[in-house]
Amino acid sequence: MRALVIVLTTALVATSGASPRQRVAFARVFPNHGQIGLFVANADGSDEHPLLATPDVDYDAGWSPDGEWIVFTSERAGSADLFRVRPDGRALERLTDSPAYDDQAAFSPDGKQLVFVSTRTAGTATLWTMDLTTRRVKPLTSGPGGDFRPSWSADGKWIAFTSGRGRPAPFAHGRWERLQLAQIFIVKPDGSDLRQLTTSENFCGSPKWTADSRRVIAYCMTAEQTLANRRAIPEAGNDTRLVSVDVASGASNDLSAWPGVKLDPQPLRQDVVAYVRKDVLGDGAGIYYSNGTRGPRGDVRYASWSPDGTRVVFHRRVAAAPVQLRNTFSRDPHFELTLTGGFLPAFSPNGEWFLTNSRPTPEPLGASLSVTAVASGSARIIYRDERRNVLAGQWSPRGDVIAFSVGTFNAFLNGFHGLFLKPGDRVEGGAQIAVINADGTGFRALTSDTANNAFPSFAPDGRRVVFRTFGPGGYGLRVLSVDSGSVSILTRDYDNFPLWSPRGDLIMFARQIDDAYEIYTIRADGTSLKRLTFTRGNDAHMAWSPDGEYIAFASSRMGFKDEAAYTDAPQPYGEIFVMRYDGTDVQQLTDNQWEDGTPAWQPVAGRSASQRSAPH
Repeated sequence: MRALVIVLTTALVATSGASPRQRVAFARVFPNHGQIGLFVANADGSDEHPLLATPDVDYDAGWSPDGEWIVFTSERAGSADLFRVRPDGRALERLTDSPAYDDQAAFSPDGKQLVFVSTRTAGTATLWTMDLTTRRVKPLTSGPGGDFRPSWSADGKWIAFTSGRGRPAPFAHGRWERLQLAQIFIVKPDGSDLRQLTTSENFCGSPKWTADSRRVIAYCMTAEQTLANRRAIPEAGNDTRLVSVDVASGASNDLSAWPGVKLDPQPLRQDVVAYVRKDVLGDGAGIYYSNGTRGPRGDVRYASWSPDGTRVVFHRRVAAAPVQLRNTFSRDPHFELTLTGGFLPAFSPNGEWFLTNSRPTPEPLGASLSVTAVASGSARIIYRDERRNVLAGQWSPRGDVIAFSVGTFNAFLNGFHGLFLKPGDRVEGGAQIAVINADGTGFRALTSDTANNAFPSFAPDGRRVVFRTFGPGGYGLRVLSVDSGSVSILTRDYDNFPLWSPRGDLIMFARQIDDAYEIYTIRADGTSLKRLTFTRGNDAHMAWSPDGEYIAFASSRMGFKDEAAYTDAPQPYGEIFVMRYDGTDVQQLTDNQWEDGTPAWQPVAGRSASQRSAPH
């Protein structure tokens, strides 16, 4: 995780009285406010300017067949919804108003309908259509796996799209992130005659039709490259291919194009194919054409051309300073969500401060711990070691001491370079549990062995710490006495992210089981082991509510909602959920294509754990 999101959680008034205001923090890799911009320009990049007078988190624009409208996705009114606007930025109009995620819209050739991606059915990404006159919507596809990037044929008879249906989402090689396997399908606009068009690739996506409706142009890559190419700047050796697929036979051939990571191919007039290239820095990134010319430059992610091919609308990454606190959308009206910067947050017991990790330097070492005031947003670094990294600090029950881990943490802080092919790889040279006073003084290491010890969490008595270990002594959770330094074994499985309940009765953690991460609880004496989630995906990065009644966590259960290479996030399917401590009453809070994770619940100032009540 690379960025932090703070969630302000406001409980509604219950019949027994008003529930107290609560807060949870969680991380979003990209984007925060100001990090995406929507632009329009001539096809060669000249006369570039923002499309909208009041930009927001706007992306995935598409031009209408008559050139009179641009449809796009925006989070300016809450959830991701569809809007349209004139190419000169006038007459902005909202087209959808659903708490679900709506995105990736494309016009029918007569301009009267849209096909788009939505999570309106069961929370997974499927295709819907809209009549632009009546604004009535109806489902086009169904089922798990995710459907993305639809495109209408010029003759109006077919819609092509990318789909992960029937495909697994396995772990990447030596990693915990999921690969995205997908093929190109076609379906008639009434939902009939669904067909799989490509069969021989690990991934092919973003199909666009040629003018004669006989072929689609797409980009393809290997399964492992679907992780590598999620980086904002993919490393060399991960080139994608542009292909042309015959709809009648399914036969395909490669198209001539520049080397590199090529996305979003689109056939224009005179047999020219346009595409986005994201693998190079500076002037090298941007829009290219198969005739050797260039278009707009920079970290472009998706583009669409006017019917005559002379103009282009696109979104790209934009440099922006981190925002400490900014409200954002929540699916659940009991919760108010707010974005900020940093990652791996933890709140002080009085709720007035939160602790976060910084990013490491390019070496990549030197990640630090910072404490930020909730009220003002002012931050100060309390610990930094230029030779090592720090990870996952947690406050003591009195708020005077912070426990954290010190090591290199190649898995978390070195891109995708940390591979775990055998058990010993998780040791990574070792990491130790340490404590420091909240003002940055009094650093003291609590462990000194050769294992990788991390993710410490205090017991409510402040005298014990639970942490996870990978090392010569095996895997699992350990309980350490702060006073004596003695360590006892709690579990011996592949367990991570332990957190002691504020009530002291349970310790929750994530366990790798059956090629998935699931959430468990256990008592501190090793009894009453209980599995809480059964999604066969990744459920992890948990946080207790201050009263120990509820758990916030990140989950992949809703699957991918876009082609991963567009999102610049390792796990673009991550969503934040809450559930009761026993795994019941599961509620989804976020619904988007971005990666959200590492929640941390903020206490209510001045109230003990026994006095607090969770939202309901």
